[in-house]
Amino acid sequence: MDAAALRLLLIIASVVFLVACPPPPPAPKWQQVAKKLPNALLSVWGTTASDVWAVGSDTGDGKGPMVVHYDGAAWTRLETGATGDLWWVFGFANGPLFLGGEGGLILRYENGTFTRMTTPGTAVVTGIWGVSADDVWATGAESGGARGAFAWHLQNGTWANAPNFPAGLVDTDALWKVWGTSANDVWFVGSMGKTLRWDGTTFTQLSANTGETLFTVHALGNRVVAVGGFGSGKLVELINGEWKNASPPDAPSLVGVALTSDTSGFAVGQYGSVFANADGGWREEKTGFNVDQSLHAVWVDPTGGVWAVGGDVLTFPLKNGVLLHRGEHLPELQ
Repeated sequence: MDAAALRLLLIIASVVFLVACPPPPPAPKWQQVAKKLPNALLSVWGTTASDVWAVGSDTGDGKGPMVVHYDGAAWTRLETGATGDLWWVFGFANGPLFLGGEGGLILRYENGTFTRMTTPGTAVVTGIWGVSADDVWATGAESGGARGAFAWHLQNGTWANAPNFPAGLVDTDALWKVWGTSANDVWFVGSMGKTLRWDGTTFTQLSANTGETLFTVHALGNRVVAVGGFGSGKLVELINGEWKNASPPDAPSLVGVALTSDTSGFAVGQYGSVFANADGGWREEKTGFNVDQSLHAVWVDPTGGVWAVGGDVLTFPLKNGVLLHRGEHLPELQ
């Protein structure tokens, strides 16, 4: 075979290889959808990539707490008629939506209307999760977070103090978030590494083997992960009924976490930091943005889009809201 024929054969082989083995798709890009909003954003949740809610602080501008909705095309701010910071949002695909915050505030949103619900106390509601619209949990603590831990349970349309709640926690601890996998598997985390599990009948306390505060818990299938820490980040995973340290090295304080499978998830925290769980470990993911604010919560939509919100959330006033997104390009939130 002469040289010209050999070159032609190599060219044909290269073309066939490229057609048979196309290059991998580009990695999803991060976008800074909002920066330095007047209000901090404290929680994000949705049902799809075109039904996303974010809530946050009340800056006293007369509009009440920040509540925004993304419908797949544009952002809309809704006025609730309430005042005070909103710390968490959670709901259901066919409604309703529950928003919790300052002064024992829980709002129910359905059919375009916000209704303030009667609650058992006036502490700050910092976490909400539920199995159904009539089986929902709320948790939190007194303002300042030094004490006043509580768990409220919504059943038959009424919020009430959960039965068998460990009384000693009220005087000594705060609880920050709640998440579960079923009516008989609900997890709470809080100060000094406190973790509680509700099994449908009673609460059990489990040591997270850390004295660090845990800010957020997320559960999916048989997997439970909690994050927290002051100064340095703490991440613990429940393995065979025991909490194990899985903290990323050199991570700052971690505040939010969302799992997406048995082996993947995202954690967020101070200085706009994002950590992704893949290949057996949690590793920092570079967003490409220099964010001074802390990311407070993260949610992953069914298409894999990642939504992270925050702001100046560690000191009052809660302001300079930010929103980062990985996935399809979004219109800016202003």
